[in-house]
Amino acid sequence: MILASRSHPFSKGLLITFLLVASWTHFSEGAAQRGTARRGRLVSLRSDATALKGYLVKPEGKGPFPGVVVIQEWWGLNDQIKGVADRLASEGYMALAPDLYHGKLATDPEKAHELMRGVEEKVALGDLSAALDFLREQPEVGQGKVGSIGFCMGGGLALRLALSRSDLAGTVMFYGSPETDPEALKKAACPVLGLFGEEDQGIPRDKVDAMVSGLRQAGRDAEVHFYPKAGHAFFNETRPSYSPEAAADAWKRTLAFFQARLKG
Repeated sequence: MILASRSHPFSKGLLITFLLVASWTHFSEGAAQRGTARRGRLVSLRSDATALKGYLVKPEGKGPFPGVVVIQEWWGLNDQIKGVADRLASEGYMALAPDLYHGKLATDPEKAHELMRGVEEKVALGDLSAALDFLREQPEVGQGKVGSIGFCMGGGLALRLALSRSDLAGTVMFYGSPETDPEALKKAACPVLGLFGEEDQGIPRDKVDAMVSGLRQAGRDAEVHFYPKAGHAFFNETRPSYSPEAAADAWKRTLAFFQARLKG
């Protein structure tokens, strides 16, 4: 969900939107219905007072594996986002989803709005950088390539992480807030894949076009797809906005993008 705002740190005219646990099985409502256990575990990403945690999933085998930072929607590090990390691990990526809300979760839009507004972009990018560093420190990743993927709030942050870190190999943003400043886009570290719904009322298409134009002018590959009859959060299977057809195609494009950028 996206709400208009002039003051939120994650947008310019748009509001886009636990203690260390050693257990390897975490169940979501959807996973429980399918009889599928969570594949990963919560790990500590920092040793300082911020106590940043993340959900880490390792693929089968010894590696080396490329890594992917998975960035949450405004709901928090819930089971749906953990499920995305699980799916990436099944495809051969070491996936890490940092908990940007530090243990808090939302199930209704009002609470999600409140939590998102409480996170400063600078702080969130610091947490994401810690997650990226943590992935690089894993022996299974080593010198392998690392990318990012984010949804809604996380989609905008995925792009902004690529503008602040030079060591990303590819970024996928699902219906995230686009950056349109050509000077900012010159800092892009990697190719970008953007996936949007044509019926998303919160993200003007002209802003997405401006982002793509700026990235290409900066010499970065930028690919964007708009899905007809799909709105915001079309990929989230737990929400009424879920569009199975659009989600399936978007996932196919995501895997092809990561195959080329992280495994190629």
